[in-house]
Amino acid sequence: MREVDVAAARRIAVHAQLLDGTATDVLSTVRHLGFLQLDPISTVAPPQHLVLWSRLGDRYDPAELDRLLWETRQLVEWDAFLYPIEDMPILKARMRRREGPWERRLDAFLKENAAYRRYVLRELEQRGPLLSREIEDHAPTKREAHRWWGARKMGLMLGVLNARGQVAVVGRRGKQRVWDLAERWYPETETIPWAEAERLREEKRFRSQGVRLEKGKWIAHPDVDDSPVSAARTTFLSPFDRLVHDRARAHKLWDFFYRLEMYVPKAKREYGYYVLPILKGDRVVGRIEPVHDRKAGTLDVLGTWWEDKPVSVDRPLKSLARWLGASL
Repeated sequence: MREVDVAAARRIAVHAQLLDGTATDVLSTVRHLGFLQLDPISTVAPPQHLVLWSRLGDRYDPAELDRLLWETRQLVEWDAFLYPIEDMPILKARMRRREGPWERRLDAFLKENAAYRRYVLRELEQRGPLLSREIEDHAPTKREAHRWWGARKMGLMLGVLNARGQVAVVGRRGKQRVWDLAERWYPETETIPWAEAERLREEKRFRSQGVRLEKGKWIAHPDVDDSPVSAARTTFLSPFDRLVHDRARAHKLWDFFYRLEMYVPKAKREYGYYVLPILKGDRVVGRIEPVHDRKAGTLDVLGTWWEDKPVSVDRPLKSLARWLGASL
């Protein structure tokens, strides 16, 4: 590992995240990045797809991600993230972990609802794979309201059992997850202790980000590319993109203050509801607010804001519209 200046750190970060135009296919890209975050908000497109478009362009086919998840099983969904299947030993170590306040809350919930847990697992064993409502509608009692989970007890139970590695997401019907027993979906793997899993996870994260900030200094991973990044490539980044997900890190790298203002009252927003950073070469040069109107079949731009001088975004906008099947 070596210390680098901020200009080199920018180049290294862009190369490490495959935002330099070198990404070739979905599987190798996810393996290189380490994971994709899932989120239901799709003002432009769901973030897992937008992250891949940023790297692969309009040749990216979202159906390929589904094929890798549900047919070849080279990717796996767990706890609202997608991972390469070879990371299962690390994920299973995290599932077994019992330290910390969050793990204690999970254990308390399962203990308090032991009978309900047994019912859910029995239904999946006998009738699975199932949607959550297909389990719930088969229950002998009606949905019960609760002061903090409302009528969502089934979804909460499935989420907790998924975190504990007892149930797995095995498909989707539309936007709804299909559940089954984890033992019928997850492959057999070696068992590694949590300390080793955490070490491997941190090493993967460091490698995929290229640089990290330690005591005010940028430290580069040994296996990084420090070559110039072509300024000819311009793309837009999902708010969940790992290049900008750590807002403090992005601010240190580019002097770029970024936040997602979805939950900010409209009158108090500085920019817009769902604004995407604009990356040109190894510089974050501005932000743009595109909106995909699915009913009208259009991609509209509500605004652009620049850090310095404006740049042309015609090429990435046309690429994004083609990928979405929308007109500008």
